[in-house]
Amino acid sequence: GGADVFADNCSTCHVNGGNVISAGKVLSKTAIEEYLDGGYTKEAIEYQVRNGKGPMPAWEGVLSEDEIVAVTDYVYTQAGGAWANVS
Repeated sequence: GGADVFADNCSTCHVNGGNVISAGKVLSKTAIEEYLDGGYTKEAIEYQVRNGKGPMPAWEGVLSEDEIVAVTDYVYTQAGGAWANVS
């Protein structure tokens, strides 16, 4: 599932929804609304996963289509839930 994809591929930089590379570019809903083109939508999150930006690598062609969808859904859910207050 998405949690496993995240743990295996994203958590090095985004541990617990944070960001160890770029301060403020955390995975809370509020932060995503501010910095992600398209805001807090599954489409915008999926675009970021696929294409990367700045220090974040593109994952299209690395992750399978199913993994991209799963991790997108996971981040979307966590951003409005468990990671809502990450800063």
